[in-house]
Amino acid sequence: MSDLVARTGRLQQRYEAGCRLVAGCIPFRYRNSDETDDVNSEKIVEVLMINSTSGPGLLFPKGGWENDETVEEAAVREAIEEAGVRGDLMDFIGYYHFKSKTHQDEFSPEGLCKAAMFALLVKEELDSWPEQSTRTRSWITTPEAVQSCRHAWMKEALEDGFCKWLAQRE
Repeated sequence: MSDLVARTGRLQQRYEAGCRLVAGCIPFRYRNSDETDDVNSEKIVEVLMINSTSGPGLLFPKGGWENDETVEEAAVREAIEEAGVRGDLMDFIGYYHFKSKTHQDEFSPEGLCKAAMFALLVKEELDSWPEQSTRTRSWITTPEAVQSCRHAWMKEALEDGFCKWLAQRE
């Protein structure tokens, strides 16, 4: 059982121009290609995805950005709550718009959402986290992640946001 508790409810939720504001991240790590600690071995990037609780496919951690936190704090919180990871929030990789079928409300009757996505270099995987009873973590390569994304906007965030950001860093 986790000592951490996931936030619930919509009372603190932020909205802008009829869109629910969401924060999320693409958690990643580097792994040696030859499974040794050889500094000369090629580094492979893996991203962490979690299962969807409402159907097939994998997701990146994301959720509502609330009034009492910055967008960066919200992204870090969602990584802890949904995926049970902590690390260094690197850079903002873009805004992505999508339509939520499950989060239509009086402030966003059409379920429109605007997600601010960040790259998160994972430093710690928690043994217990708030949503561990409904979430499974999967470390996979970026090509595998592209194939596994449940939502087109997450695939776009991975390909056009994260992968381009990563290429500029290398």
